[in-house]
Amino acid sequence: MGVLMSRRQTVEQVQKVSLAVSAFKDGLRERKSEGSTSRRGTIEDTVQELREEEASEAGPSAGLQQKEESRFRRAAWERLRDGRGVEPEEFDRTTFFTPPAFARPTRREQDDEPIEISLEQREQVTNDETCEVCEVWTADSLLPCRVCTRVYHDGCLRRMGFLPQDNTSEVIEAAHSETGWSCYSCDNLNLLLTEEEMSSLFQSFQQGKVAPDSELTLNVFLGYKRLSNQQPSSEEQEDQDALQFSALDPEKKGHVEWVDFLSHESVLQLQRSRTQNALLRLLTGKERERARSTFLSLDQHGDGLISEAESRRSQHTWFRKRHKEVPSCNVSISHVGPISESSPASNASQDQVLLNAEPEEPSRTINWPTFLRESTIYILAARPNSPAIHLKPLA
Repeated sequence: MGVLMSRRQTVEQVQKVSLAVSAFKDGLRERKSEGSTSRRGTIEDTVQELREEEASEAGPSAGLQQKEESRFRRAAWERLRDGRGVEPEEFDRTTFFTPPAFARPTRREQDDEPIEISLEQREQVTNDETCEVCEVWTADSLLPCRVCTRVYHDGCLRRMGFLPQDNTSEVIEAAHSETGWSCYSCDNLNLLLTEEEMSSLFQSFQQGKVAPDSELTLNVFLGYKRLSNQQPSSEEQEDQDALQFSALDPEKKGHVEWVDFLSHESVLQLQRSRTQNALLRLLTGKERERARSTFLSLDQHGDGLISEAESRRSQHTWFRKRHKEVPSCNVSISHVGPISESSPASNASQDQVLLNAEPEEPSRTINWPTFLRESTIYILAARPNSPAIHLKPLA
């Protein structure tokens, strides 16, 4: 089989995709015709309250600009509620694909049951062979996600609105590097939240007086933390919040982008509402393999134990997202996990220095299950492609 598909196969594939897109469009129209009753709930009620509040504030004498701002603000809250970006009808259908519909997950009873992840039993994770969007195979032109097994054409991502034209080369370079690239599903940590968890986060935003799609300065960020906690913050806590703000603003712009703030708060919401066992179940095979490799590199004596100081230092290595690697055209799309520490292509030298640093004082030892439980939330927080650190580990 050649790299490209035959003309007959191409025609059949295009027909298949066209039928799928038509069915998806029909599904969207049916969902709209069902009315708003199926989406009623705590979040829907909150959005309705915002509409009524904005209507009362605007009044008949409000100017055109104020009405426009009110409309955009309401639309932002609705996008946050639904876990979506731009509406399908807002795309130019002659040049864009219809973006996928996201459904929030639901909790299951077995999620909180103990889960055993073996250190010795390695997982052979293989990427998908065809593009997640068009289901066509074109070998090396596919971009693999570093979190899940899905792969994509850069053209498909661009036509769906997930890949700006001026960012294409950077994404291709990242996808074929050791650090990797997260697809649009794994990049959005907010999609991990259930409807109930999103409702709780929604209320925190209201209590903290933060509107969606807004940029947060340090004062606004600290003010939100105080109001959402509903109790006075200690000086030590404010110092930690200030450090977290700095981690969310790696380019020192003086403000935090909304998408980074939302990812940060989504991770904290997961910490508050999920058990350790439930969080462990969120890890993918690629993430578990990377955790195994990190632990084994620290277990110098082979006794299955590492120091607590080494474990804490390793938590910083999950956020290796800003290194610039040389792109390679020979990277297999089936490659999973980090490149060997001894490989010339590895960019882990700085991380290895951090991991091998001697602890300042003796600390307790921890085993593999403890290491994985304590690292899980940081592994999840490192999924987004943004250079921001969405959950700063303890020093």
